[in-house]
Amino acid sequence: MTPAGAAVGRLLVCPTPIGNLEDVTLRVLAGLRDADVVACEDTRHTRVLLDRHGIRTPLLSLHEHNERARAAELVRRIGSGELVALVSDAGTPLVSDPGFAVIRACLAEGLAVDVLPGPTAVVTALVASGLPAERWRFVGFLPRRRGELRELVSDSADTLIAFESPRRLAATLALLAERDPGRAAAVCRELTKLHEEVRRGTVAELAEHYRANPARGEVVLVLGAAAAARAQLSQALAALQEIVAAGARARPAAGAVAGLTGVAANELYRELMRAGQ
Repeated sequence: MTPAGAAVGRLLVCPTPIGNLEDVTLRVLAGLRDADVVACEDTRHTRVLLDRHGIRTPLLSLHEHNERARAAELVRRIGSGELVALVSDAGTPLVSDPGFAVIRACLAEGLAVDVLPGPTAVVTALVASGLPAERWRFVGFLPRRRGELRELVSDSADTLIAFESPRRLAATLALLAERDPGRAAAVCRELTKLHEEVRRGTVAELAEHYRANPARGEVVLVLGAAAAARAQLSQALAALQEIVAAGARARPAAGAVAGLTGVAANELYRELMRAGQ
């Protein structure tokens, strides 16, 4: 139990811009300004953001090589009543960035953890891709082994979002095209930055493009449903169209077909509306 009158510390998780420094919320700026210390991946990188907004809070490095040791230190500081702001170089901490050990240590000690909303390349890319957003899965950085990559992306009915190295992008797309050349995809590059690019097409088309035009900068790859899932959707939609043509109401019919096929009812209904029924 905290003694009466004792300071109550907390961890404040602060998303930071993924490119454009103006994409930071007022609450994040207030949190960074009020904090006793900001734990960040690269102090030089974070200092640029803080200097842009006139914030002078001390910085403390927190990266994959020192996170466990820093977690214990930060828990002690929070326990003594300090406000610690946690940031990554870009986007929301823990999304393929450090911070997990710190949050777990705080929760284990019963310390308060507040998470502020803000920028993330994952959701930005999903929306920009134009691919279905009802069911999606973020898989982090794609595995380098061909077998692991095939297993991860094969037969998925969900929209998949992954980070990929620009050096490996063309080869990854070519590998995907070997199995399912017509699979819809989007390459989202340098999001919110000066040279932002969102290129949509099939994996075969994108593989050809990036083979001839090697990608640069940070890349988010978004993949639509695999061939098997697309075939299942097509069959379920055909069944739904027959039921609706026979006089059934679209929404309840979509729910019934979804229960029989495993295809999401919202996805079925959306495709039915696209087909003009």
